[in-house]
Amino acid sequence: MNKVKFIYNPYSGENTILYDLDNVIRIHQKYNYIVSPFRISKEYELSQAFQDIDDTYKYVLIAGGDGTVDNVVNIMKKLKIDLPISILPVGTANDFARFIGMPQDVDKACEQILNSKIKALDLGKINDKYFINVASTGLFTDISQKTDVNLKNMMGKLAYYVKAVEQIPNLRKIGVKVHSLDKEFDGDMYLMLVFNGQTAGNFKLAYKSDVTDGLFDVIIFKAGMIKDIITLFVKMLRGEHLEGFNGLIYFKTNKLKIECDENIVTDIDGERGPDFPITIECIPGGLKVLGVKNINSLKK
Repeated sequence: MNKVKFIYNPYSGENTILYDLDNVIRIHQKYNYIVSPFRISKEYELSQAFQDIDDTYKYVLIAGGDGTVDNVVNIMKKLKIDLPISILPVGTANDFARFIGMPQDVDKACEQILNSKIKALDLGKINDKYFINVASTGLFTDISQKTDVNLKNMMGKLAYYVKAVEQIPNLRKIGVKVHSLDKEFDGDMYLMLVFNGQTAGNFKLAYKSDVTDGLFDVIIFKAGMIKDIITLFVKMLRGEHLEGFNGLIYFKTNKLKIECDENIVTDIDGERGPDFPITIECIPGGLKVLGVKNINSLKK
């Protein structure tokens, strides 16, 4: 029988994966797979999940949010494990899994994965770390890092919005320099997002993003009048396209360098990213994924 390495985060979301463990095993056994589980915890290094990996393993099943997937992918790259991954979106933030069409129902997700073919999707790299969905810097980008795990579990995405409101009084201009072959920016901004996926916090901002084109969608919220920012966020809440708005820069590129001398952090899918200066590059086809519902639908 073939094997699947099942790595799950018991703290993701509302701990729902704990109630679905038997379903994961049952469905995989139906398809003649042996499930080898690894529970993420502070007591064990994540790399230990791969100690028994050999050619009998066909893919890695990850249950968690975007940050959990990032952590697993980074370990796999470090250990040079070239297996496809699949995602059960049970975290608070499941932007990338939603982008590729993964259902939240665990039974349906497992069936979709087991009846799919491998797709090669783009992967982001920021200095020496990898990310699947979005790298960001500026105001509000460390909300996930600062939000208590218990609050996330209790309130879900609402916890992020509560934390964001707390940061509004700290709104200030941030000086950055952005270098790429496609765009140069040297000025003040509030926020910058570099998308491999399309959404952040369930907001579909990078509506042009194509995870197979070898390019990032970069969005810079320029510093300006507060009323302009309010208007911009209203457009975001309504799901309207942001391109063409006076306070926003939107472009595509496969590589960019960002310099900043101010005391701000970077974020990669809800986890702390590297310090400045940073280089972000797209690795075309760098991530093998099972369960992608319809690659053509991602381009719409």
